[in-house]
Amino acid sequence: MTTLQSYVLGRWHTGTGAPTPLHDPHTEAQVAEVRSGGIEFAAVVRHAREHGVPALQKRSFAERGALLKALSGALHEKREELITVSVQNGGTTRGDAKFDIDGATGTLMAYAELASKLPPKPYLVDGEGLQLGRTARFWGQHVWTSRPGVAVHVNAFNFPAWGMLEKMACAFVAGVPVIEKPGTPTALLAWRIAQLIVEKELLPQGAYQFVAGSTGDLLDHLGPMDALAFTGSSGTGAKLKATPNLVKQNVRVNIEADSLNAAVLAPDVEAGGPTYNAFLANVVLDLTQKTGQKCTAVRRILVPRERVAEVAADLKAELARIQVGDPSASTTRMGPVASRAQGDDVRKGIERLQTVAQTITGGTQKLFERGFYVAPTLLVAKDGDAAIVHSDEVFGPCSTIVPYSGDALEAARIVQKGAGGLVSSCYSNDDAWVEAYVLAAAPWTGRIWIGNDKSVEQALAPGMALPWMLHGGPGRAGGGEELGGVRGVQFYMQRTALQGFKGLLEARFGVPQPAAAT
Repeated sequence: MTTLQSYVLGRWHTGTGAPTPLHDPHTEAQVAEVRSGGIEFAAVVRHAREHGVPALQKRSFAERGALLKALSGALHEKREELITVSVQNGGTTRGDAKFDIDGATGTLMAYAELASKLPPKPYLVDGEGLQLGRTARFWGQHVWTSRPGVAVHVNAFNFPAWGMLEKMACAFVAGVPVIEKPGTPTALLAWRIAQLIVEKELLPQGAYQFVAGSTGDLLDHLGPMDALAFTGSSGTGAKLKATPNLVKQNVRVNIEADSLNAAVLAPDVEAGGPTYNAFLANVVLDLTQKTGQKCTAVRRILVPRERVAEVAADLKAELARIQVGDPSASTTRMGPVASRAQGDDVRKGIERLQTVAQTITGGTQKLFERGFYVAPTLLVAKDGDAAIVHSDEVFGPCSTIVPYSGDALEAARIVQKGAGGLVSSCYSNDDAWVEAYVLAAAPWTGRIWIGNDKSVEQALAPGMALPWMLHGGPGRAGGGEELGGVRGVQFYMQRTALQGFKGLLEARFGVPQPAAAT
């Protein structure tokens, strides 16, 4: 039996205590185990501060980016092996495995490129300077500098590669060492990536540590220069954020949590046209890619009332083409959810939705004799204002059609019932409708994807988080921000207002920031 080890204090550590099993979601066979005990987390944090911080911060932005580029290449060389591990422990299809792994290496490369374009100075200029006194002699300038702390990353089970490495990319560009903790049910892939990172000897001592299993009292040892970035449920995020030591030390916390994302079809979109076809394709993709286990997956589908029957029939027909089964088979389009517990949660969530919605296809029925399978499930809400539809995220292959009048402001009002989301998508060729929707929905949404006949054929799907655009959202979605180019790096840096003689500030701290890096 493979026991996942932690990499801490410059060496591999085999945990102690009772084992937590990891399974193959298709066969239900145990493939590995995790034992969490025996790590002195105070020493782990100290190791990162004493070795990782100076090792990274003596390097320029470009040199840190070069580390990410080398790391991306080293992992890409093992792409086929990593895909196999993902299928085995994550239940992912080959396409879903590539989505996770290529997303990870691609994000590393994107931040390597960004870092190569940053100034050679050990700081970033924030905006233009400004005159503060009677004359320009007394000047003000904002700058970003790297914080001498450690970043703890608590990652979700659904993207064991991408989730870990996109956080790491931002921290490394800032010069901050990381302690990575993967979601346990699918940790085999993250652990294999950790092994490759260590084997390649690409990173300086203390820059990267990996914790398999529980983080124990790790958060109790963080201080005011440290940071915690968490991806997962809003309930767990709230508990972590309320950790007494994090509150006492004012540790920076970034949370990316539950999100009842919405796709909105405007009344002007004609059936059979490019925008309508893209709407159908994107909704089906969100329902089935990663078996619906994506933080950006659409959970609510807003459709004009008079078109609900038409859209439901078209989506049902598209979902009927999805082959569900063994994720290693080339014909399979959707595999199982990641764990037995996840399957149970999804079925319970579907049952709750069925009290206020009609099932169009799918449901809670058992699909196969073994495996953690759930059918692609589409429902139609009987009442568009039913609280369950807007409060319960079913983190699996499930989405609900919500009827609305077709008015852009009503659509935004319904979206707002989710109390904050990562992404909403709207489909319309009516520019005035789009403007009204965007302005009303934007405060409640981290990202708005807009589809029309002029863009949909070239657009990436709304469920894809891109390194150049912000990923995060207000309220229920966690209130945090990740990625977004240099914005993701700045979470690990300190913005300081400098005030003094203009000649000094311009000479020493006034290097203009390249437009490409912003």
